Amino acid sequence: MTEKQIPFFPDIITRHPGADIPLDGVNSRLVHAGEQQFIFMEFDRDVEVPDHSHNAQWGVVLDGQMEITINGKTQTFTKGDTYFIGKDIMHSAKIKKGYKDLTLFDQPDRYKEK
Repeated sequence: MTEKQIPFFPDIITRHPGADIPLDGVNSRLVHAGEQQFIFMEFDRDVEVPDHSHNAQWGVVLDGQMEITINGKTQTFTKGDTYFIGKDIMHSAKIKKGYKDLTLFDQPDRYKEK
């Protein structure tokens, strides 16, 4: 097996259940961590996430590109970048095909298992 054939997320991640995220084109894995949730996500198409808010969210971009608008200010994030969205702050996103990240939600029930 060549390096290009190895999945981006290894079994240590993919053995976790999927998260029930109401977006087409996202594949996810949900890890419960006490009062928080970690979500590993990868997108197989471009996705637009409408304006919304929830408890605090922190993420790190593992690959690809995402544009986030937080409180009206738009920024582009790429591999290695981190972002933080405070509790109840309105935000939206434009996520490009191939995007992968790890996101921590400060909320134990943000998403349910698939």
